[in-house]
Amino acid sequence: MKSINRKILEQVIEASAEPLVIVRVDHPDWPVVWSNHAFESIGGHETRDEPFAVVIEQLVGRELALDISEALRTRRETSFPVELGGREYLLALKPLAIDDETEPRFYAAFWRGGVGAVAGSEMHYALLKAKRRIRDLSRDDPVTGLLNERAFFDVLDHDWAVVAREKSSLALVVFSFDEFDAYVDVFGRHAADSCLRRVGQTVRRSLRRASDVVGRLDSGEIVVLSHASDESGMRDFAARISAAVRDLGLHHPRSAASKFVTVSYRVGLSSSARAKQSARQFLDRLILKLRRF
Repeated sequence: MKSINRKILEQVIEASAEPLVIVRVDHPDWPVVWSNHAFESIGGHETRDEPFAVVIEQLVGRELALDISEALRTRRETSFPVELGGREYLLALKPLAIDDETEPRFYAAFWRGGVGAVAGSEMHYALLKAKRRIRDLSRDDPVTGLLNERAFFDVLDHDWAVVAREKSSLALVVFSFDEFDAYVDVFGRHAADSCLRRVGQTVRRSLRRASDVVGRLDSGEIVVLSHASDESGMRDFAARISAAVRDLGLHHPRSAASKFVTVSYRVGLSSSARAKQSARQFLDRLILKLRRF
């Protein structure tokens, strides 16, 4: 069949009553490359070239935006019941493959409204929640609820390849607990796990955008991955998290640094990942520097 002229397709998409955006997912910022008028009417403004994670967070909130971002990272086709402006929609995410691509470079996001689209949405949501729970059991650290080491490295390896290809940048912030063995000796493992959970969730709530990722390594460090290019800004970001952890007021009687639980941190910025090292080597060197600090 003869290919349809691009201009015709653009007119069809623009005329559609169904809100639609197309996102480029092989770029670290996941920019919106196309949005029709129906989407702009619910989004409130022209969104082209804006990071998709930011657009979604503004529309549906941070928690759901994190789930949606995770779906994009894993290149899965899925859907999410959402509510916008008092109306129910089914947000459908579909990868768009071109020719023989092994990994799609684009995603389509459809906001499907109307009775047919949302019928049984409660059951659909429950099913999605169950599927995510099964997935989370294999991806989440059981103590903190953050990504476990294997899942975090899956994201890191993928994003490392993206920034190398796009000649962009990637920042890592590693946090380690100060004198945590002494904390465990005083309060025991159960209290220590509670402390880890509270600190982990404090870090997660401090993330600046939905595309940021945080995980806990088997060695105990908490690591944040961000597609930031401003090292000074990342240092300020890490300092704010460090202060927020101290402000939790978790008593630590054997700490020489403070009477409360505190964390030390190290920030690393990979410029286009051009250095002859792998993502794991980059992270390992950052951790080594932190332990020597």
